[in-house]
Amino acid sequence: MDRPNTMALLAVPTRMAMLFALMDGSALPASELAHRAGVSPQTASHHLALLIEAHLLVVERCLRYRYYRIASPAVVEAIESLLVISGQPALKERADHSQLERLRLARTCYDHLAGRIAVSLADALQKKDWIVLEGRDFQVTERGESAFNKLGIDLPMLRKQQRLFARRCIDWSERRPHLGGALGAALLARFQEMDWVRKKTGDRQVHISSKGQQELWKRFGIDL
Repeated sequence: MDRPNTMALLAVPTRMAMLFALMDGSALPASELAHRAGVSPQTASHHLALLIEAHLLVVERCLRYRYYRIASPAVVEAIESLLVISGQPALKERADHSQLERLRLARTCYDHLAGRIAVSLADALQKKDWIVLEGRDFQVTERGESAFNKLGIDLPMLRKQQRLFARRCIDWSERRPHLGGALGAALLARFQEMDWVRKKTGDRQVHISSKGQQELWKRFGIDL
């Protein structure tokens, strides 16, 4: 099958709207892209399939969800050039805006930390060379082995668990990766032990203590 004509694909406003919604580097589900572009989920699925076939988008799974993101920096540059001529497409407000604000800073995702704090932590751990992304998962570096041990995280014990060790999980509010799996769960538990974060039973929202704010800034450069 011939590869779709890229210029013809980008001439359709709905496709440009969905691509524009992803220009900040985020990864979004089809339902969110459909809402932002103002089309039905069925229509969005058709357009997304064409954009993937043209290598303008890629899709990745996180648990039972599928997230779409722009395939490469070259695609971003091409879209930016077109936007100079066409102007920015109109987008609707995010569908989850009302429920987003209360949980956006810090919450739980299953048994690990999520929200802006979790995305910032994943970024910081990579910057400090504690973890690196390899495919769908994070791997702990030699430096990370020592650093996590000093933080009180027992990596050998975590690796024995019958679950993913350090999963790359797309954050549903920030639309960027945070750290899940056994290591993500252990970090949340350790932060609770050190009274950096507090969580009420049955509530997904996580409160960051004054001590936690200070320590996250001092150790990881995370400014909340």
